[in-house]
Amino acid sequence: MLAQRVTPLLLLLSLSACEQLSNALDLPDPQKTAALAEAEGKAIGGACRHAGRSLEDCYALNAKAQKAAIFAGWREMNDYMTQNNLPTVPSQVAHPQAPTPAATMPAAVAASATADAGTAAAPAEDRTAKRPRAVP
Repeated sequence: MLAQRVTPLLLLLSLSACEQLSNALDLPDPQKTAALAEAEGKAIGGACRHAGRSLEDCYALNAKAQKAAIFAGWREMNDYMTQNNLPTVPSQVAHPQAPTPAATMPAAVAASATADAGTAAAPAEDRTAKRPRAVP
């Protein structure tokens, strides 16, 4: 009689600890991962709209984020800004330059390609040393 009362209670307690056990073992939860990716995409889209960036620029700058989530965040922020007559706030931070085709090639290939064109190529170390650094 006591076993009939205690068994369901023990079963219930053991099942309620499953999430705590998976958190302790750092097991990935697909639902939490998907929700986090969705929320991050919406935040990125909203920030892009607030900064006055187009959707295409936002997609290009955040290639790993979900495009549907970026669009949803961008659209929500657009509706909010339109409804409350808020202006865009352009970014004050210098943006990194997009890589040029020569920068994506290995240094030896790029040097031979520019030498063939009749121009002398500067070593990669010299080009990076001449760039001014952004002050945080």
